[in-house]
Amino acid sequence: MSDAAALDVFDRRESEVRGYIRSFPTVFDRAVGSTLIDADGREYLDFFAGAGVLNYGHNNRAFTSAIIEYLERDGIVHGLDMATSAKKAFIEAFERLVLEPRGLDHKLQFTGPTGANAVEAALKVARQATGRSTVVAFTNAFHGLSLGALAATGNSHYRGAAGVGLDDVVRLPYDGYLGAGVDTLDLLEKMLDDPGSGVDLPAAVIVEAVQGEGGINVASASWLQRLRALTEQRGILLILDEIQAGVGRTGAFFAFEESGIVPDLVTISKSISGSGLPMSLVLLRPDVDVWKPGQHTGTFRGNNLAFVSARVALETYWADSAFVDGVAAKSALLAAELERIAAAHPEQDFVVRGRGLMYGLACDADRTLAGRISAEAFRRGLVIETSGAFDEVLKFLPALTITEEELARGLGIVRESLEAVLGR
Repeated sequence: MSDAAALDVFDRRESEVRGYIRSFPTVFDRAVGSTLIDADGREYLDFFAGAGVLNYGHNNRAFTSAIIEYLERDGIVHGLDMATSAKKAFIEAFERLVLEPRGLDHKLQFTGPTGANAVEAALKVARQATGRSTVVAFTNAFHGLSLGALAATGNSHYRGAAGVGLDDVVRLPYDGYLGAGVDTLDLLEKMLDDPGSGVDLPAAVIVEAVQGEGGINVASASWLQRLRALTEQRGILLILDEIQAGVGRTGAFFAFEESGIVPDLVTISKSISGSGLPMSLVLLRPDVDVWKPGQHTGTFRGNNLAFVSARVALETYWADSAFVDGVAAKSALLAAELERIAAAHPEQDFVVRGRGLMYGLACDADRTLAGRISAEAFRRGLVIETSGAFDEVLKFLPALTITEEELARGLGIVRESLEAVLGR
């Protein structure tokens, strides 16, 4: 069956809002590790990882086995926020393997299953805890598409679909937005301390240590440290959005770890379940946890299958440093090859940026180039997406468990695709 015929039902019945199906037009059927297989049996190497959901790869056997065993013994699947054995085991593992080694005393709030749910909860509790409404967000930020999260998101494509005003957010320049040598926090400090700036004392500042959808923009450790100091001195809560950049994506479990800061709130989703099952949570400093019982609920905040795979992921990959060391080695290979690709095409003025296995090849000289490379790579058997305000950044987001051979093969496809596109 042709791709067009196979996709006919989606064209006929699915909303025009569908997106990724347009970039990767085939019917996917199976997946394992870093390989996707479509209904016709064609294999694709995956440099997309479900937009950051599949840090441990597709159908990781350790996770699927645990889920199957749990289901076969009739374990609770839906539990709202009741106590279950699966939830208890996850909390204990998270405490032992994530919080305690990092000296964090944060409490866990289980929200609805998406990252946007976690952001909404974090903004809401920050406003309750401070009694203030203004939130500071940054250029090129992406925090989700529900209204509160969308107000803090920068991209006009998404904001334009809101249909209502998006209020109570002040937007300021992210690190590097005004070029090298400009500390954008000078503006934030000036506006916070000037009663004539028109910026009321915020409840919170929300920031990504590495912006994903915004184009793989990396905040320096010194910038994050200064941001933490500015907020702490003024009683402003600092929210770190770790939904895409966290859970090992940039090397350490949290992207903010490199800076040594301690946020007041942290939002986590995407890869936290390990298996791709929906799961989301907010970490809150105990004094910020001002919720009254039942003030923020959600029918699917107790996805026990996700708790099962999330616990196994923590125990499998975060009990020692071997996993992080492996990510660091593959990160060095990825960064070096991207620099070689950039050096081979000086006329394109490519910029390589990122950390861990979260990298971007920015094509500012020709903003259509990244999209054309992505399309050509798909024809050659590689799934890779773009990001940035103009989709001008080719975005590398392979599973953290990808092999070095698979990584090299995928980079070879990118190189061939670039040459083919430029050759036309």
